[in-house]
Amino acid sequence: MLNPDQEIVQIVDADDNEIAAVARHIMRKQRLIHRASYILVFNKNQKIFVQKRTLSKDMYPGYLDVAAGGVVLAGESYEQSADRELEEELGIKAKIQFLFDRYYEDADNRVWGRIFSCIHEGPFTFQPEEVADGWFMTIDQALDLSKKEPFTPDGLEILRRLTSS
Repeated sequence: MLNPDQEIVQIVDADDNEIAAVARHIMRKQRLIHRASYILVFNKNQKIFVQKRTLSKDMYPGYLDVAAGGVVLAGESYEQSADRELEEELGIKAKIQFLFDRYYEDADNRVWGRIFSCIHEGPFTFQPEEVADGWFMTIDQALDLSKKEPFTPDGLEILRRLTSS
């Protein structure tokens, strides 16, 4: 398996137009705008799957996250990335549904994200390098928990957008 730092990721401009492809470690070091897929996994009771990221993750290690997903590799579509990430992180295949695109920026991260959802009951097979644990909860429970536990800020922004629409 390729070292994640060496993966070649798609770099885009402020309007999400493809402009380059570079190794992940260069993208992180230079804080380049890249693409990512985010997949919200719901069960049939409309509870969302929240995962605990491993401490070895390059962004937000040990944080809780409301989305499976990750960076879009060079030559890959958002949809291909979403399918790949679901299978890698959670060991599942599911029919994804497009929700919306959005740009997110903080001190360490600049990313165009395409947000999808899917329905899956599990069981899940966690990728040991990425996912330490996970469970279903309501969106309100996740938002309440985010007041006490660290959540990925981009994931929280997605949840807030879902609850405001």
